[in-house]
Amino acid sequence: MSTKELSNKIAVVTGGNSGIGYATAKQLKEEGATVIITGRSEDKVKTAASELGVLGFTADASNLKALDALVEYVEKEVGKVDILFNNAGIFAPAPVGQISEEMFDHQMGINFKGAVFTVEKFLPILKDGASIINLSSINAYTGMPNTAVYAASKAALNSYTRTAATELAPRGIRINSVNPGPVQTPIFGKTGIPEDQLSGFAEAMQNRIPLKRFGQPEEIANLVLFLASDKASFITGSEYNIDGGMNINPLLG
Repeated sequence: MSTKELSNKIAVVTGGNSGIGYATAKQLKEEGATVIITGRSEDKVKTAASELGVLGFTADASNLKALDALVEYVEKEVGKVDILFNNAGIFAPAPVGQISEEMFDHQMGINFKGAVFTVEKFLPILKDGASIINLSSINAYTGMPNTAVYAASKAALNSYTRTAATELAPRGIRINSVNPGPVQTPIFGKTGIPEDQLSGFAEAMQNRIPLKRFGQPEEIANLVLFLASDKASFITGSEYNIDGGMNINPLLG
């Protein structure tokens, strides 16, 4: 990217206090954007915002009142928004037959409802020509065991993105989905799976990726930044797999 490609742009990153959101917020700021990050934990948001040198606001994406408060804060602090990165998401594995209503509502509430209503609430303060990027997952397509609800939430998000792209086009607002494969982020550590099981899982997963490694949050951020920029001005309603080739090689062992 050229120097300060996003100067004078206003960017909001939900779930920006760790992982892909944090890496993206960092790069957006480095490219000259004014950045606001959100997250559910006040302490984590405060710490991350201070480390990044950006604005932080505590908001749970699944809570519509919190989203109203966020939009009000953003408009008051920085005005209208050019870039909205819908990144907040959770991963809670459970096998079919052991899916609780609470777990279903929690994942769908943040991953799908949260993303949809973040867009709904921000639309009045999005500039014409703004860019929305939704963080999805290749899980939408993989049929990976124990991810039925997570995968469904991401498949729903991708479908929503396509329809929204058609409807938002008259305002010049672009909306796209990014489907990462396995990325080294704290999301897996929050699942409650014991450490030894996690490392075994990670090793097995890595062997199935043609590039033989997990992605880095910064690599996903690079793609988000491209989609946020004017270089992607003719791209909307698209999905990008960024997974080291995993999705095209389901039988690789």
